Amino acid sequence: MKLGTLVLLQLEDEPPLVQACYHEDVNYQDSEKRSPLHSACYCGESEIADLLIQSGARVNTKDNKWLTPLHRACCSKSEETVEVLLRHQADVNARDKNWQTPLHVAAANNAVRCAELLVPSLTNVNVSDRAGRTSLHHAAFNGHKEMTKLLLEKGATINAFDKKDRRAIHWAAYMGHVEVVKILVEHGAELNCRDKQMYTPLHAAAASGQVSVVKLLLELGVEYDAVNIHGNTALHIACLNGQDVVVTELLSYGASINACNHRGLTPLHYAASSTHGGICLEILVTEGANARNQCMDGRTPLHMTALHGRFTRAQTLIEHGAEIDACDKNGNTSLHIAARYGHELLINTLLEQGADPMRRGTSGMLPVHVAALNGHTDCMKRLLSAMPQLNIDITDDCGRTCLHGAACSGKVDCVELLLKTGANISQLDVEGRTPLHYAAAHINFQCVSILLDTGSNVNITDRRGCTPLHYAAASDPDAKSQKQSDLHLYLYKFLGIIAAFHKKLLDAAATDLLRSGARYSPAHLAAYNGHSDALNVLLGCIMNLDIRDYHGRTMLDLACYKGHHECVETLLLQGATILVQDGQTRRTPLHAAALNGHTECLRLLLETADDNNIVDCTDSFDRTPLMHAVSNGHAANGHEECVDAMLHNGADISIQDSLGRTSLHLAAACGQVAILGALLLTGPLPSIEDRRGYCPLHLACYNGHDGCVEVLLEYEQHKVFSGNLFSPLHCAVINGNDSCTEILIETLGDSIVNCTDTKGRSALHAAAFSDQCESMQLLLTHGVSVNYCDKTGKSPVMLAAANGHAAAVELLLENGADLSFVDCDKNSALHFACAHEHENVALLLLDKIDDSGTINLPNAEQKTPLHLACKYGLVSIVQDLISKGGNVLAVDENGHSPALACAPTNRVAECLAIVLAHMPFSQPPNNTFQRRNRSESSPSAPFGATRTLDNPGSPAGIGSPAGSVQDVKEHSGSYQSSDSEFY
Repeated sequence: MKLGTLVLLQLEDEPPLVQACYHEDVNYQDSEKRSPLHSACYCGESEIADLLIQSGARVNTKDNKWLTPLHRACCSKSEETVEVLLRHQADVNARDKNWQTPLHVAAANNAVRCAELLVPSLTNVNVSDRAGRTSLHHAAFNGHKEMTKLLLEKGATINAFDKKDRRAIHWAAYMGHVEVVKILVEHGAELNCRDKQMYTPLHAAAASGQVSVVKLLLELGVEYDAVNIHGNTALHIACLNGQDVVVTELLSYGASINACNHRGLTPLHYAASSTHGGICLEILVTEGANARNQCMDGRTPLHMTALHGRFTRAQTLIEHGAEIDACDKNGNTSLHIAARYGHELLINTLLEQGADPMRRGTSGMLPVHVAALNGHTDCMKRLLSAMPQLNIDITDDCGRTCLHGAACSGKVDCVELLLKTGANISQLDVEGRTPLHYAAAHINFQCVSILLDTGSNVNITDRRGCTPLHYAAASDPDAKSQKQSDLHLYLYKFLGIIAAFHKKLLDAAATDLLRSGARYSPAHLAAYNGHSDALNVLLGCIMNLDIRDYHGRTMLDLACYKGHHECVETLLLQGATILVQDGQTRRTPLHAAALNGHTECLRLLLETADDNNIVDCTDSFDRTPLMHAVSNGHAANGHEECVDAMLHNGADISIQDSLGRTSLHLAAACGQVAILGALLLTGPLPSIEDRRGYCPLHLACYNGHDGCVEVLLEYEQHKVFSGNLFSPLHCAVINGNDSCTEILIETLGDSIVNCTDTKGRSALHAAAFSDQCESMQLLLTHGVSVNYCDKTGKSPVMLAAANGHAAAVELLLENGADLSFVDCDKNSALHFACAHEHENVALLLLDKIDDSGTINLPNAEQKTPLHLACKYGLVSIVQDLISKGGNVLAVDENGHSPALACAPTNRVAECLAIVLAHMPFSQPPNNTFQRRNRSESSPSAPFGATRTLDNPGSPAGIGSPAGSVQDVKEHSGSYQSSDSEFY
């Protein structure tokens, strides 16, 4: 073998990076995109790096972490290589995937000389990485004193913060770098700065047990009782983390020993519960911490020891004055908490120190109740030994004994212990339940077996009329088995434990299975919850498989409703009747299966049924299973498969429900495109109308299901508008379903835009009524008549004005709507706007009206728009109407002018007319006229008499020609005189 071959073979065994160095291409990259230049820079080979660059190597090439050769050189602290790279224009601002620049890398690795070379080329030394940290953060975190000094000398911001608002001093304090902290403080670092969680550097140092930094900060005068966002001081943090030396230091500087956080917890609470807080607790109680302090939920430090089983600390607390029977807000003592979590040693400690085992807690439970409920047998034994005279059948506030709790927990040892102690197996709680009820409800087979063997009565019913068998049938063994080990799962599935469990109960139940007063039988509950094994056992004792619950539903109905096909198959094999209607909606199991899209159940029913017509059975609303499948879901829920199954079995799609709707109607209304297509493929079917005359196309357009519209219009019988004259086009535009509108017009032609309903309203009327401007624009584009009036004479602009749709009114006006049109009551669009108090619409209309004739059009009651505007207090409209020539003298059928229209009632208007008629005329602001009037006025003129401009010497009474409106109008030369002059 030649030497060259040997070298090649050895090279192939080397890592990709080494192989890259011997590749002919100087820019060759290995699997991690590292080039030979990366390798040279990492190794600090400046001469090789220089040679590679001169040979064409890219100086700023990046690997798969976006690291450049300059990053690698800084990491290796090779200043010669850095100098070479900078000489060849290396990018000093290049960022890796963590947004770190070469300066970040140099700072983290204490490459001081490299940093000195980089800084002159940088415009900003405070550039932050992805976490918001500057180079100073990295230097402080790693404890690099020289680098920290250099960065500060080069202008690094001392109090720059990262994305968690942490400064460099936070990181230096946390890592215990005393010298770095000193440098930062000397350069003006804020001692009490806070991050987003309100942690100070003292908190950070206390958390990690950096006592030297803690001492330094305290000497510098930091706020030692500063709190974070949770209200915790540095002393809280030190106790939580078991930093006993820090605790001593903080206390020596006067830290508050009994400070409470936002939950009322003191440092002693944390020391009592934390994993390493034993020595901290000793220090705190020695220094006088209050062992009786209660937090907001009422727990003392002794409760915290009970929570975590710290029995030695509990002893210490009791010796220092802790109240042994103190209760939290739920009434639980430390003994209750210890019993809850099974801390036997702590229970021993508490009992030896005099804890009261008869103290009641939550729901009136004794500690022994709590231990039984959670299945802690050893704790129960210890508690019972402390109460030799205890009545073992003592109950809590709910009437439950220890045996009830033990049966619920499923711990056989607890149940056996209590039975040996003489517990009453027939004791009823306030709900009328025995321990057997609870054991059965929680599928605790061994507990059930023991209780039955001991003589527990399986036929006792609770207040709901349920026996233990009801609860066993209703419980979910599968969910419970999934939480157990694989062995338990194996037993549940293959060894028949569940079946044996129900068989045990059933044997004890004897003939009382169906005599319970419960609303459901156990068999109903088993079928509803899909417990096929339990159902098999129960069916062995039931003669009538069609028994009903209180709603009249059979077991088969409930199993179909929930989709438990195994239970359905079991019931059908046993001979359950399919065509049985419930007592509420008269639904059948077929309806129940179709309702929720349970295809497998539906197929089983259809295959088993003797009558082929069963597929078209109806409920109380005359709906078939097919209708339920169509209207209650999408293909993803299995309803499409249900529909296919029923169509395959000859379901009739022309059957109508109580509203006259077929399956086609429902599919179109619900937007079931695929199902609608499948229904239409069954054969030609005329467009069937429902009771209101609507066909499927109406409903599809009304609900905006354009896919259904397209499918329907593929069939000739649906291309002609039939049924209700409020056409599919009307239905589409009234709800702004423009895609449906476009499909209708494209398919049926522009002529349909002017079709009218029974009241003569066009599609434009419908769109204007509901302010569907885009639909209106679409109709106008296709030639709809903008001024077409319905049978009451209303044009589209009148409907838009009456409903206050300003945008619709504006669009209609732009397209030539005539505002002089009036309806059968002679109301114009302006009348409607004023009558419905739509000021913005009225102003819009007035801007387009220049004819005083249109302004003063009277309606059938002789009211002009000015009358209506005055009646409803539309000030701006009144001003505009008068300015455009509105006749203030016009009178309606009651003889009232617009001024009197302001009165709330006709009688008030008459009173106002009388008062105004007796008021003196107001004088115009003319000095000559005023002097003349004063000289001609008679001081003895009777009340109500006045002088007119025509005949100043003669009095004018009410209705006198001398004081008529016409006279005043002619002499004043204005229609805008005051009301007093009109009368």
